[in-house]
Amino acid sequence: MNPAPASRLIRFNKPYGVLSQFTDEGRWRGLKEFIDLPGVYVAGRLDADSEGLLLLTSDGQLQARIADPRFKMEKTYWVQVEGVPDEAALAALRQGVALKDGLTLPALARLLDEPPAIWDRAPPIRVRQAIPTAWVELVIREGRNRQVRRMTAAVGFPTLRLIRAAIGPYALDGLKPGTWLDAAPIA
Repeated sequence: MNPAPASRLIRFNKPYGVLSQFTDEGRWRGLKEFIDLPGVYVAGRLDADSEGLLLLTSDGQLQARIADPRFKMEKTYWVQVEGVPDEAALAALRQGVALKDGLTLPALARLLDEPPAIWDRAPPIRVRQAIPTAWVELVIREGRNRQVRRMTAAVGFPTLRLIRAAIGPYALDGLKPGTWLDAAPIA
């Protein structure tokens, strides 16, 4: 009797302009350009215009545990916003924001004193000289469509750049855009 193949979990730093699927679509590139591994599937989504950590696995149960909002695995985002959020805006994010599809769960939100140590984006974000930008770290436990962007806009600070830094215990940890590494599956 052959032993079951070991589960595989991949940490991938998804660049801007890449879909969370293997096939290209329109102007967006697919994962096949970066990952040539049979039998691994995306656990969760990250929009093409967002960057950062994407997990892929060969284990269907692990995939469900990572992606299913019922398990409320925390996702940490670094969000560059237009303007500088005040304490009232951060408090609103912490309490939950009313969106068209209902109130979000409370989030952890803090203004970062320094921008995170990240890579340049291609293409760069639009910059308006008269309007400053700031970085916010936002930790959420749900995953609605474009939720982080909608949350920051709802409190008056539109998202300019969105990077997922961590999913549960898994983080970018210096992984360069377009590269991947194996990770130890969650016990």
